[in-house]
Amino acid sequence: MQPETYYHVYNHANGSENLFRSDENYRYFLRQWVKYIEPIASTYSYCLMPNHFHALVRVYDENKVLHLIHTKQPTQPSKG
Repeated sequence: MQPETYYHVYNHANGSENLFRSDENYRYFLRQWVKYIEPIASTYSYCLMPNHFHALVRVYDENKVLHLIHTKQPTQPSKG
């Protein structure tokens, strides 16, 4: 992923399977999203459905992402 670039992130379950089978599955997914995506990208919108999800994100600038990689510490999300 390129810095300061917008991405439509999506995924779909195989066949008729569901990604989210209970409310806890949605909560778990969002906790993981905060842990792994929020430190490197702003989330502008998302939609979680039982068998797939969509998200619109913008990767932070290169310096912020490199700082995270070098320190392994999340940075504060930027405004805009």
